[in-house]
Amino acid sequence: MADKRWPCHRVVCVTHVRYKCTLSFFLFLSFSFFLSFIERFLSFFLQDIQKKRQNKDLVELQALIDAHFEHRKKEEEELIALKDRIEKRRAERSEQQRIRTEKEKERQTRQEEKARREEEAMKRMADDDLKKKKALSNMGSQYSSYLAKADQKRGKKQTEREKKKKILAERRKPLNIDHLNDDKLREKAKELWDWMHSLESEKFDLGEKLKRQKYEVNGTVPERAKYDKNNLIEK
Repeated sequence: MADKRWPCHRVVCVTHVRYKCTLSFFLFLSFSFFLSFIERFLSFFLQDIQKKRQNKDLVELQALIDAHFEHRKKEEEELIALKDRIEKRRAERSEQQRIRTEKEKERQTRQEEKARREEEAMKRMADDDLKKKKALSNMGSQYSSYLAKADQKRGKKQTEREKKKKILAERRKPLNIDHLNDDKLREKAKELWDWMHSLESEKFDLGEKLKRQKYEVNGTVPERAKYDKNNLIEK
């Protein structure tokens, strides 16, 4: 019996072994494929994550770079604006300094011109005062000399001339002007002018009176001679 069943049993065993081997091989292949798939999936997933992370890092880095350049651009613009303001202020200060210098020069020129005019005016006033003093002094001395000469010519025996001399001596005023200031000199000059004007008026009046007397004398003498001649003829 055992010999008759052995071939079948052996075939079944071989078949079963082959099945197990095939199944094991299939399972091994399936597991290997699964592992390969899992590995590839994980690799792809990890690569995708890494790529996304890299992209994120690149985006953040680009954002940082853009922000840096934007900030630097603003700083450069602010620096340029600051330089422009500094140059503008420097130009304004230079212009203000130039204007102040010109005004100071003009002020100094005006002061120098004013001082020069005042000095010239004071010099002219001093010269005028000196000339006035000399003129008044010469006028007084000339008038005194004139009176002295007139008195010498008239003689001292005539009563009328003595009277005139006395009057003139009374009218003669001492001329002392060394201690006088400008206002007093002007007053003194006006006083002398008025006095000389009155003397000229009196001189003119006396001259007119003398002319009338001469005319009367010249007219009376011929008439008297004619009258005497007629009387002699009648006799």
